[in-house]
Amino acid sequence: MFKIKKITSSTVVDFAAEELKKYLRMMMPECGDISIAYAPAATDGFRLGLMEDFGLDTSEADDLFLDDILHIDVDGEGNGIIAGSNPRSVLLAVYRYLQENGCRWLYPGIDGEFIPMQDIVATKYHKMADCRFRGQCNEGAEFQQSMLDAVDFTAKLGMNVFMLEFFIPKFYYQSYYAHRHNELHREPEPITEETVLQWKRQCEVEIAKRGLQFHDVGHGWTAEAFGISSADGWRVNEFIELPDGIRPYLAEVGGKREFFDGLPMNTNLCMSNPVARHKVAMAVAKYAKNHENVDYLHIWLADNCNNHCECAECRKMTPSDWYLMIMNEIDEQLTACALDTRIVFISYMDTSWPATKVKLNNPDRFTLLMAPISRPYTRSVNATLSEKPYDNFQLNKNILFESVDQYIKSAQDWKTLCQVNAIVYEYHFHGAQYLNPGSLGFARIVHDDVCHYRKHQMDGLINDCTQRSFWPNGFSFYVYGRTLFDNSLTYEELLEDYFTCAYGQDWKTVEALFSELGEAMDAEYLNGQRSANLTVGKYYNPEMAQRLRRVAEIRKAYTPWIEAHNNMPKRVQTVSVRLLARYLEYCEGISKALILKCYGLGEEAKKAYADFLADFGKHEVVLERYYDFYLARSTIAGVIGKTEKSVPGTDRS
Repeated sequence: MFKIKKITSSTVVDFAAEELKKYLRMMMPECGDISIAYAPAATDGFRLGLMEDFGLDTSEADDLFLDDILHIDVDGEGNGIIAGSNPRSVLLAVYRYLQENGCRWLYPGIDGEFIPMQDIVATKYHKMADCRFRGQCNEGAEFQQSMLDAVDFTAKLGMNVFMLEFFIPKFYYQSYYAHRHNELHREPEPITEETVLQWKRQCEVEIAKRGLQFHDVGHGWTAEAFGISSADGWRVNEFIELPDGIRPYLAEVGGKREFFDGLPMNTNLCMSNPVARHKVAMAVAKYAKNHENVDYLHIWLADNCNNHCECAECRKMTPSDWYLMIMNEIDEQLTACALDTRIVFISYMDTSWPATKVKLNNPDRFTLLMAPISRPYTRSVNATLSEKPYDNFQLNKNILFESVDQYIKSAQDWKTLCQVNAIVYEYHFHGAQYLNPGSLGFARIVHDDVCHYRKHQMDGLINDCTQRSFWPNGFSFYVYGRTLFDNSLTYEELLEDYFTCAYGQDWKTVEALFSELGEAMDAEYLNGQRSANLTVGKYYNPEMAQRLRRVAEIRKAYTPWIEAHNNMPKRVQTVSVRLLARYLEYCEGISKALILKCYGLGEEAKKAYADFLADFGKHEVVLERYYDFYLARSTIAGVIGKTEKSVPGTDRS
């Protein structure tokens, strides 16, 4: 009988032991029960604990809390060490041991598990993660079970960060539960802020159970610090009024101090006002004191760009300089409260331009977050940066950077100025994934981005993403998580690894399918880069229509293979093939609307897209664990809904 001995006393190690037991019993159903005990002096069995408790060298890590080292040395009888540099690393080492023994996690949830039935083999493995920060942040349309599954999946892919944006992320949950994207097939399910707050706390507990770094908040401080709720996010709430006495603290834009575009979330402050800065600093200190489970507290300004204060005093410095003044005041308040909370400030929108006058007084408390919000996703980050610099800052007249190189150069200048490390806040799995229907090219971009960001001295990535980034499968997200941990993994070996488990030995047929789909549904066209006549519109290209007609042919050609593989030996393979069948239906549906778009027939295209979604929406309940209907719909609508000039007499043959 196998035995698990916990050398280190830790709730995360406790969970790691339970996970090891569960999957060992699934792998070897007749191995009998597996005992778990706390036994610091044990010399046999699976011994789980911190590397330092085994006397193992951890000198390769600069910070034992942040740096994940995995150490595994177990024989074929289940005797040996599974250790890590911190409790989280012990859990990651357990998953790595299981992975070395054939286990794979391809999607969140039980239906995403590939667990072979086989005996364990002797396993040796030692590695420190290549990227220090590896994770995701909530986005899109959330439902609670998906969120809990996402937290669980994060650790199984070797990632170590989970961020929950907003004080109360009602906007994201409401985007799902209101079902405005699919009212024909689903009845709205109203939820309250109280419910969402409880769900956020539940997520926090699950994050802590796994020892993941918990990153919190982000946007909202410019509202919440003044008693204004940010829970509605980017949705206008006509019932929110400006509280008495608050107007002087709001940014003056166009001669007025009011909510920017009616949204508190998008409204910046008059940062030259010392009372406004003090209120924010006090609000941060109060929150940090009441939420000591937060590892990194993100303090971002309002969303949107060109919305900063234009008053005479604020004009004396850039928004980034005033922003650093707020950071210094936050540090003073936290220090006074004896709080060691780590603070993240963001290079985003107008603060993509570094400060020029102010510096951080206590750099050790701070980490920079670089958010390349306007970068294209049709090509990867360059291994070598171009020489083109970013333009000078112009108050409320800025054009966001056109290349990721400019964002990286800006971040490097921020790092030099502030003497801090930097994390990349990416958007691969927000909308970009839906504009790359072939998916394989997109997965390669994700892989190269992770590797090249590290070459540019970025400390890792947090992806602002829907927690349902598994459409048509989880390969791109799998590439993201695995490559963050180990940059030496090639795209090709990850492809074979994932597709073999997801589709079986005939996986190359699926690879060929996606290659053909990528040719027919050109990512550069969907990203507005293939216009045949810009005076008509970004998506006018009659020749592209001929390629898009291939989608229906591809679906027809591969349907026999899909039908033959509809029921597979492994549950996860059955799920993968059936997702593929629906995905081809989806691609054919949107391609019909896009063909009309190619000819400049905008209104007809919008109608065709709406008609398709009205029918395809009947599948949402079955697909919702993998496919964010709300976010995908709005992303493609951003293509099809773009206006263009009509083209009378267009030849659609």
